[in-house]
Amino acid sequence: MLRLLRSSWAQGAGSGVATWRPSAGLFRPGCPGICQASGASDTPHHQSPSSESPGQPVGVGVCSMMRLPLQSSPEGLDAAFIGVPLDTGTSNRPGARFGPHRIREESLMLGAVNPSTGALPFQSLRVADLGNVNVNLYNLQDSCRLIREAYQNVLAAGCIPLTLGGDQTITYPILQAVAKEHGPVGLVHVGAHTNTTDKPREEKVYHRTPFRRSVDEGLLDSKRVVQIGIRGSSRTLDPYRYSRSQVTDAHLSLSHRVSSAWSKRESTGALLKFREMETSLPAPPRSRMGIWASIFTGNDCHIYLGQALEIIRGCQGLNVVGCDLVEVSPPYDLSGNTALLAANLLFEMLCALPKVTTV
Repeated sequence: MLRLLRSSWAQGAGSGVATWRPSAGLFRPGCPGICQASGASDTPHHQSPSSESPGQPVGVGVCSMMRLPLQSSPEGLDAAFIGVPLDTGTSNRPGARFGPHRIREESLMLGAVNPSTGALPFQSLRVADLGNVNVNLYNLQDSCRLIREAYQNVLAAGCIPLTLGGDQTITYPILQAVAKEHGPVGLVHVGAHTNTTDKPREEKVYHRTPFRRSVDEGLLDSKRVVQIGIRGSSRTLDPYRYSRSQVTDAHLSLSHRVSSAWSKRESTGALLKFREMETSLPAPPRSRMGIWASIFTGNDCHIYLGQALEIIRGCQGLNVVGCDLVEVSPPYDLSGNTALLAANLLFEMLCALPKVTTV
């Protein structure tokens, strides 16, 4: 076993099989975590292996998102799944650092087509799994820097990131990278909390502050921000007052969530965010308003699956430039149902990306 852990999978001559090094992280200088497969750039699209080998046992092979190819470089990709195993920004229950791994496990059963919408993402886009960002669990600020730099590389390559979180803090450094590439983005945020707290205990960065910091730094275009499903108690009214003063819509219930939000879809371009499983979609330059979608799902969100699907599918036709899904915490998800839902929602987000063909 020790010998196995120390070894790596070598690529056979002409085999096109990706090498694998378990000890490294995404974009780690001089030591890439997952080496790009030989000849990968020659294939027209990255088809999910789950669609090619329906009889293959679930536990066979490397555990990547939807059994997609593993790569260390975003070059040549249209979209990629990226894990951010960080939960040191949370104020209560840690555990979301294990979310990316659990989501990947549950994604192994997913198919390659979307019968409900007719979307064929793997026939339209080159997609791969870029592994996890090499975060520093001992230093939150340094982790934010590492996340920001990793996403700058991905976005500079023209690749749309689909993020597996991780706690809600990760959206802040991701949006920093997005704004550098595309300018201020719109946001559709679906969740229970506004994430616009200012500085609790004089700390400016943690899981309740990402949107406050994003507005302060001009990363979000407040005129194109919608928050849906905000609810629950709070220690202070400040975050709610701030949201109402800054964003296009801050709904405290779901009674008119979709009808109101999507009536503005042509003018907003949005970042979609759901509590406990967050999905974020960023926007490109002002001439082509784009979207960052962020999704949290959990007990305190009160978003039903059908409602979440309605919102995500409502992003079709918009210029989605990225998305993230956060707060899947396996220690509190013993059945795996939350991770399974997360995997399905990430697939739905992939299907809502630009250039995905439908039948």
